[in-house]
Amino acid sequence: MSKTVTLRLPDDVYEAFREAADAQRRPLSNLIETAALASIREQQFTDDAEMAELLADEKLSKRLKKGSADARRGRGRFVE
Repeated sequence: MSKTVTLRLPDDVYEAFREAADAQRRPLSNLIETAALASIREQQFTDDAEMAELLADEKLSKRLKKGSADARRGRGRFVE
């Protein structure tokens, strides 16, 4: 079930959102929803370039593998 949210925006920000929504021929609420979700997803996941950089880091890979093996064996101290 959808929820109603009240959002207070400065006039200039509202106009920028309104112009963008009009240009894309969609409701303002849809523009804000999709932009917010895209921002959240961008922060939660790595892109392909960042993932390639992480996988190329041998020291990091070794530490991750060791940590994973330790976790499987129940070794170490887990912090919440």
